[in-house]
Amino acid sequence: MQQVKTFKDDAAVARSAAADWLAVLQNHSGPYFAALSGGGIAKPFFAAIAELAGTSGVSLQNVHFFWADERCLPPDDSESNFRLANENLFQPLRIAADKIHRLKGELPPQAAVAEARAEIFRILPKNSEGIPIFDLVFLGIGPDGHTASLMPNAKPEVLECREPYVHVDNSSKPPPNRITLTYPVLAAAKDVWTLVTGQGKSQAFRESLRPDGKTPFARVLQSRAESRIYSDV
Repeated sequence: MQQVKTFKDDAAVARSAAADWLAVLQNHSGPYFAALSGGGIAKPFFAAIAELAGTSGVSLQNVHFFWADERCLPPDDSESNFRLANENLFQPLRIAADKIHRLKGELPPQAAVAEARAEIFRILPKNSEGIPIFDLVFLGIGPDGHTASLMPNAKPEVLECREPYVHVDNSSKPPPNRITLTYPVLAAAKDVWTLVTGQGKSQAFRESLRPDGKTPFARVLQSRAESRIYSDV
């Protein structure tokens, strides 16, 4: 079942999702495991979290931050998903370094995947199938229906991978080399919230909501009993 919340613009999407997440954190005790995404909505979303956390007093100090995907680039590159979160969320809220588990896009991809695998298994609980369980994964969706870096042209080794992360070398959106969470991890997460903004995504979004949808995002939705979507589409 998909819970779709519709808003007038991307600013309202960002602020509502941020407020809802802070309400969850306010009522949560102990470690909390979240995976972030990039995309156009990420900067206003992170800024809204930082602003609302500052005014409400809700602490994010127990949150362990991972990534849904990352480009194979250095962390200071303008296209780095880590940099986006670091500048707009971590630094403003002074998140401790030991709570930030970035994907090391500057390493050779297989080395980055191996290091990320070791880190996620070191910290996250696992289900009966040995799949790590996130409390929440934040996703976006592209005009072609991709989510994280799970693309429509994904190779079989990506589609069938049961490891936490996998290297993608043929992303249909530049740059081609990326590291992404896999479908089993997205299926196993306690919650998945997707922020969908931009009219260019309306067709892929509608296709993804169909019970027989064929997009990567549709596959994620179909693998889960419940998902939440914030949209201005």
